[in-house]
Amino acid sequence: MKSSTVLDDIITDDKLHEECGVFGVYLNDPSRDAASLVYYGLLSLQHRGQESAGIAATKDKAIEYRKGMGLVSDVFTPEILEQIKGSSAVGHVRYSTMGSSTIDNAQPFVSRFKLGSIAVAHNGTLTNANVVRELLEDAGIGFTSSSDSEVIVNLIAKNYKKGLERALTDTIQFIKGSYALAVLTDEVLVGARDPNGIRPLCLGQLDGGWILASESCAIDAIGGKFVRDIEPGEVVIIGKDQVLTFSFSEKTRRAVCSFEYVYFARPDSIIDKVDVYGARIRAGEILGRESAVAADLVIGVPDSGIPAAIGYGRATKTPYGLGIVKSKYVGRTFISPNQIQREKAVSVKHNVIASEVKDKRVVIIDDSIVRGTTSRRLVAILKGAGAKEVHIRVCSPPVRCPCYFGIDTPHRKDLISNGNSVSELCRSLGADSLAFISVEGLLEALDGQGGYCLGCFTGEYPIPVPGEAGDGC
Repeated sequence: MKSSTVLDDIITDDKLHEECGVFGVYLNDPSRDAASLVYYGLLSLQHRGQESAGIAATKDKAIEYRKGMGLVSDVFTPEILEQIKGSSAVGHVRYSTMGSSTIDNAQPFVSRFKLGSIAVAHNGTLTNANVVRELLEDAGIGFTSSSDSEVIVNLIAKNYKKGLERALTDTIQFIKGSYALAVLTDEVLVGARDPNGIRPLCLGQLDGGWILASESCAIDAIGGKFVRDIEPGEVVIIGKDQVLTFSFSEKTRRAVCSFEYVYFARPDSIIDKVDVYGARIRAGEILGRESAVAADLVIGVPDSGIPAAIGYGRATKTPYGLGIVKSKYVGRTFISPNQIQREKAVSVKHNVIASEVKDKRVVIIDDSIVRGTTSRRLVAILKGAGAKEVHIRVCSPPVRCPCYFGIDTPHRKDLISNGNSVSELCRSLGADSLAFISVEGLLEALDGQGGYCLGCFTGEYPIPVPGEAGDGC
C-alpha cells in the first residue's frame, strides 16, 4: 500500500522539486553491515526525493540490490535489508529530473559483467546524455531505462577493462552537466563531483569506515563525523585502510547550486563550508534591509521560509510569530493535477492561526515563488483570517528561467516571474506589497565570494546547455 495522496503532489508542484540524494558507506570490517547504515542515511536525505529509493551492497564479491517506488521506509523492510547485507553499500532517493517516474528509472543502477559488478547512484543531470546514449547504443550496449544515470554506469562498464581509475576518468571526462556520484564495486567505494561542483557531495568518517553523502546532515544521522566537501572535479576512491583522491579536470569556475541554500538542503547541513541555516537567516536579514515595510508581525512559510522570517524580524525589529501551520502528514503521489486542483488543495497543506494574525499587518516570508498558486492562496487565507494587510517578501530572486542541472523546473511559460513585473505579480497574488531579495543580496547571504549557479534567476549558466545561448533568458 502506498502512503500517498493526490493532494501533496498538487501542492508541491508549485515549488521547484527536490533533486536526488546519494549516500554510501564503506566499512573496513567485512563482518559489519553497511546497508542498514545507508538506510538511515537515506531517511535523512528523504527531502531530496520521494519517488523511489534503492540500496546496493557488496556481498560475497558480488553486488546485491533492491529498489522500489515510494519512500525509504515503504521500500525497505527489515526482511529486505537482511537480504542485502554487505560491508559496503550505496543508496539513492529520487525525484525524476531526466526520465519518467517508473521503477525502471529507480537507482542505483547495477551492471554485472565479466570483470566484476558496479553500482552507480547519481544526483544531477547530464546535458549530453542523448548524444552519449546514441554512441553507446551504436556500440551494441542496451538500456533498460530512460534515465541519464544509466549512461554513466554503462560508460564505466564499457571502459572497465582499462582499470577502475582509468574507466572513471574516461567516463567523467566524456559526460557533461551536473553530477555527484557514489560508485560501488566489489572492492571500493568511489565519489566524484562535476568540475563546477553544481551538485553537493561530502565525505564523512565512521569508526572503522567512511561515508559519502549529498548532505552533511545524513553523516550526522548515523553517528559519523563530517570531514570535508568533495571538491569540484575531484574523485575519491575509498578502499581497505586507504582513501585515494585525484582531480580529473583543470580548475574550472565553481558554480554551486544556489537553490541548495534557499530551499533544497536541510537547515542542519553544511555545504561547501556554508551553514545552510545561517545562510537563510542572513537572507532574511538582507531582505529586511532591502525591502522593509511597516508591519505588526512577520511569519515564515514552513519550513524553509522560517529561518528567513526570523532574520527579517531581527533586521526590521518586527515581532516574529508562527502564523501558519503546515501539515506534515500528507503523503506523495505521482499524478499530475490541473491548476484548479492545485488552487483548491493548498489549504490542506497550510492553515492559519487566526488569533495570531487578526487585525495585524503581516509580512509573510517564502523561499521562492514559482507558479504563484501557493502564494495567492496564502494571501487569501491570511486575509480571510482577519489580517489587515499582507506583504510578501521572498528570499530568492524571481525564478525566470529553467534549470538544466538537476532541478525539475516548470516550463518557462509556467514560471510566473517570467514576463511579469513585480507590481503585476503583486496584483495577481492579491498582496499589499511584494519584494524579492536581489541577486547581490542572495550572494551576500551565502558568503559574499560568488561561485554559485544563478541560472534559474539570471539565465546565465556555468556551462553551455541545449537550447540556451548562455547569456540570459
